[in-house]
Amino acid sequence: MNVALLGKKIGMTQVFDDANRLVPVTVIEAGPCPVTQVKSNDSDGYDAVQIGYRPQKEHRLSQAALGHFKKAGVEPHAELQEFRTNGESELNVGDVLTVEQFEAGQKIDVIGTSKGRGFQGVVKRYGFAGGPASHGSMFHRRGGSYGMCQWPGHVIKGKKMPGHMGDKQRTVQNLTVVKVIPEKNLILIKGSVPGSRGSMLTVRTAVKNKTAKA
Repeated sequence: MNVALLGKKIGMTQVFDDANRLVPVTVIEAGPCPVTQVKSNDSDGYDAVQIGYRPQKEHRLSQAALGHFKKAGVEPHAELQEFRTNGESELNVGDVLTVEQFEAGQKIDVIGTSKGRGFQGVVKRYGFAGGPASHGSMFHRRGGSYGMCQWPGHVIKGKKMPGHMGDKQRTVQNLTVVKVIPEKNLILIKGSVPGSRGSMLTVRTAVKNKTAKA
């Protein structure tokens, strides 16, 4: 069964592996995530599991949200997320998912929101080379010609131009779990993941599960 957890990005550090090689890792605090609802094809039209993350005070939630948690017999949480399952799930309402669902060497996917960079030009946004840096060129960090002359007479959709950069959902696939620390709810993942420190992340079993070639 595919496993998913909600968590937050703590930051990056480095550890040594068994071969005494230095490995850059991202530290993620994931779970514990209680199961708040189990949906089935018969009752809801599809199979899914809903989990919660980050306990929250009751007065900060709506009455509808509080009723949802009370119906499940689960402590109120600030975050809720739903995951599709293939067929009926083995999980039940009230079950708690922790980092122990993962193990070292396992392939996972991490979903997060990339850092927002604001309004940026084409050099930073897309890596354009720009023009000559010498004086008098009048063409330094511009994108060049955008128009299409008389026909079709407009800028083609998808043209790389200055605009809002970042702050989009991104998925990094087939990352390797380096270490799991259950007592602290921590997962150490090789490489980097989207988002800034403290941002929300979704950690799930790798969908494609490709193994790196030697």
